[in-house]
Amino acid sequence: MNIYPAIDIKDGKCVRLKQGVAKDKTVYFEDPLDAAKMFADNGAKWLHLVDLDGAFAGTLCTLGILSKIAALGVKVQIGGGMRTKESVKKALDAGASRAIVGTRACSEPSFASELVSLFGDKIAVGIDAKSGKVAIKGWVEVSKVAALDLAADVAKRGVKTIIYTDIDTDGMLTGANIPAQEAMLKTLEPYGANLIASGGVSNMKDIKKLSELGLKYKNFDGAIIGKALYEKKIDLKELLKGE
Repeated sequence: MNIYPAIDIKDGKCVRLKQGVAKDKTVYFEDPLDAAKMFADNGAKWLHLVDLDGAFAGTLCTLGILSKIAALGVKVQIGGGMRTKESVKKALDAGASRAIVGTRACSEPSFASELVSLFGDKIAVGIDAKSGKVAIKGWVEVSKVAALDLAADVAKRGVKTIIYTDIDTDGMLTGANIPAQEAMLKTLEPYGANLIASGGVSNMKDIKKLSELGLKYKNFDGAIIGKALYEKKIDLKELLKGE
């Protein structure tokens, strides 16, 4: 199971939000590069970057930070504001190994097809759900689209990685929504698409439950961990030693 430490960037700082609410933020590092160095030093092979300003504004805002983090030698996937082919290309050119598209893939699934034809498996679709419905535009709006339906649609179109975030648990340290993640794994399985789980991971018990999903489903790629790392509920170095 791959572990993806999360670095959420707002106003140039490394922050965490509760359930995606912009006003409800905690600043953990003044410079996101310091967070990236800490995770890389602890053995992380991947980092999960979220451009929160980009998500709210609709355009990528963190290319400079992205390129500095990618230069550390760790693989980076980035999402937030990825709503044009140009933005995706800029992110990949700046050193990202994977670009995550969310809002536009929900409103226009054919956009995901276009990106896959251009960039192959460097494209992931981020599906963020509140009560099973897809949230868009930095989680400000909740659409009428069911998360599982969107996942099946983009997987049919060739997207090989889906990142599924349960908003109700994100940033709350209340535990991962295992039934929701399992339902997503079952949905993606027939199409050969992989799942990265996100939201609510709070301690090693959650990691164990997610690891059990990985034993049950071959298409389970790994998990994104955010607040639990910053609040020292999970020791990344110890966790990665056990891989």
